Amino acid sequence: MLLAQREHSRAELRRKLLPMARADILSKAGEHADAATCAEAAAARVDALLEWLHANKYLSEERFVESRIYARVSRFGNRRIEQELAQHGVALDPGTRATLRDTELSRAKDVWARKYGQPPADAPERMRQMRFLAARGFSGDVVRQVVPKARTD
Repeated sequence: MLLAQREHSRAELRRKLLPMARADILSKAGEHADAATCAEAAAARVDALLEWLHANKYLSEERFVESRIYARVSRFGNRRIEQELAQHGVALDPGTRATLRDTELSRAKDVWARKYGQPPADAPERMRQMRFLAARGFSGDVVRQVVPKARTD
């Protein structure tokens, strides 16, 4: 059921499956089961399942990265995307990283245009717009290129 909804990273799926495996082993072992032994058995069971899923191509880090980038690229900058992937225990390959870097300026312009669409009226408004883009994970250089000078500057 977990794999049917969306792609998962190996670390994320392991984190979700471990509690279920522990509960299953504890329920079968009874009240007098050793918690440490049950935890080891659950980890071994989950790792074996993850290996099987990977070997049979039900679990793929490449597909996970691709789907996560596709879902995030229109709204977020490179820093945010890489941070999110790192939280899932996955890193970008150099080719994908270069592609994202090459498109970051145009993506930031699109995000800025959707949110604001007109130059800031004053310096505080410009700073607010810049903070918005920075919070979305766009680099400082890109943010400075995208947000125009305030009309009063």
